[in-house]
Amino acid sequence: MPPLTEQEFRVRSDEALENARRALLPLADSEGFEVELQNGVLNLDFEDPSEAKFVVSPNAPVRQIWISAMARSYKLAWSPELGAFALDGETLPRLLERLTKTFLEVV
Repeated sequence: MPPLTEQEFRVRSDEALENARRALLPLADSEGFEVELQNGVLNLDFEDPSEAKFVVSPNAPVRQIWISAMARSYKLAWSPELGAFALDGETLPRLLERLTKTFLEVV
């Protein structure tokens, strides 16, 4: 399958970020952190157990969604098989949920 066009990438990355935001809202409500989608960038802001920020942003030139979290970078490419942006078979919402839960437990 050919790579996504820039237009396809924009549509799919916007959808992926909105879906990830919605998927994280129940966890954000129960754990007390902020989830904000603004100007095409998804931010997760934590005050407890320590101040931290996860930044999830589309990178159009390489057609990936990048996550910066806990001093690491994650680069998710479009997976036609999953119909989602994924890294090693883990979709964006699942990866964000796992990273969030790890941060909340570990720090």
